[in-house]
Amino acid sequence: MKVVIGLGNPGKKYEDTRHNAGFMAIDKISENWGIPVSSNKFRALIGEGRAQGEKVLLVKPQTYMNLSGESIAEILRFYKLTPDDLVVIFDDLDLPTGQLRLREKGSAGGHNGIKSMIQHLGTQEFKRIKVGIGRPEPGRSVSDYVLQSFPSGERKEIDEAVSRAADAADMWVREPFLKVMNHFNALK
Repeated sequence: MKVVIGLGNPGKKYEDTRHNAGFMAIDKISENWGIPVSSNKFRALIGEGRAQGEKVLLVKPQTYMNLSGESIAEILRFYKLTPDDLVVIFDDLDLPTGQLRLREKGSAGGHNGIKSMIQHLGTQEFKRIKVGIGRPEPGRSVSDYVLQSFPSGERKEIDEAVSRAADAADMWVREPFLKVMNHFNALK
C-alpha cells in the first residue's frame, strides 16, 4: 500500500491558505483518482482505493499542522506500514511560489508539520513533495503569511504546482521515487 499525505490545517478558515498546499494537492489527487477523502479515522480524513493497480491511502491529518505526526504514526501502525511506504506533500517557504522540489529525506527545515512527523515516526527518512509558497516581505510575520490565502496574482502558479504535485504522487505509485524526483526536480 502507498500512502500519500497532504499537510494542512482543518476547517473552512484555513481552506485556501498557503499552509494548506498539501491539502490542496490531496484534493486534486482525490479528484484525479476518483477516491473520496471523507472517512474520519485516526484523527484524519482518509480515502482508500486503488490507483495504477496499487492499493493507495490518501490522508489529510485533522490535528492541525503542529501535531500531524501523531495522526500519521497511528495510521502507519494500524496498516503495518513503514515511513518508506509514504510520501508527504507540504508547503515550503524556501521555494518560490509555484516551484516543486522532491526529496527522499531531510530535516524539518523549520516546518512544524514535518518536525512533528520526524518526532512521531522516529526518522527523517521519508519522501517529500514540497510546494513553494515564497517568503513574506522582511519584517512581516511568517505565521500570518502562511495562514493567508493566496493572492489572485499567485493563484495560477499555485494551482499548476498543486497539479504537478498530484502528477508526482501519481508517478510514484508506479515508479521508484528516485525516478520521480529526477523528473520533477528537472522541471522549472
